[in-house]
Amino acid sequence: MGLFDRISRVVRSNLNDIVSNAEDPEKMLEQSVLEMQEDLVQLRQGVAQAIAAQKRSEQQYNQSQNEANKWQRNAQLALQKGDENLARQALERKKSFSENANTIKTTLDSQVGQIDTLKRSLIGLESKISEAKTKKDMLKARSAAAKAQENLQSTVGRLGTNSATAAFERMEEKVLMQEARGQAAGELAGADLESQFAQLESGSGVDDELAALKAQMSLGPATSASTPSLPQATVQPTDAKSNEVVDAELEQLRKQLDNL
Repeated sequence: MGLFDRISRVVRSNLNDIVSNAEDPEKMLEQSVLEMQEDLVQLRQGVAQAIAAQKRSEQQYNQSQNEANKWQRNAQLALQKGDENLARQALERKKSFSENANTIKTTLDSQVGQIDTLKRSLIGLESKISEAKTKKDMLKARSAAAKAQENLQSTVGRLGTNSATAAFERMEEKVLMQEARGQAAGELAGADLESQFAQLESGSGVDDELAALKAQMSLGPATSASTPSLPQATVQPTDAKSNEVVDAELEQLRKQLDNL
């Protein structure tokens, strides 16, 4: 294959691709119907012209036939009058018109056949145009549906890389993180509160021991074995006073616990 043949094939291929991509189905359907209607107009004009020519041929044929018949009568009249020479001339005229009529008759028969063919073509083209219009509307609807589906698929395909969608997903992730941090803070706060109560519980036990220790220390000198015993009348006021101090401390501790 020569270089120019290869270049020619590449050029034709590119041109065909450009034309194919440039073809809009809806526009091409409209254009096809318009071209068919233009053909229909031309065909109707052709049929009308053929019918007019047929009518003209019929007139010429009838005129030739009438002339032939007239000269036939003239020849008969000349013979009746005994003028054979005049009769011969009349017959020659008759023959000329008869031959002309036969020629016109041949043309007329051909015209009749052509007109019948044109009329069938006209009817067929009208039927095709009507069918094409129906198909055009159907194909246009299908083309519109296909375009809508294609646009929808293209839109769906762009959703993964669309900046607005990406921004929305980032904001959603931030909200999820904020919710997680809030939940974690709540759990930490709950744990801290539990630790505070645990400290309170452990603290109340220490306070109880402290109060008991104070009571023992207050009572310790009065009951110690190394210290001489005091008279009962002297010890009792001291014990009563110590008990009042302990009771006061316990009451104060109860109030503090109630206030917590």
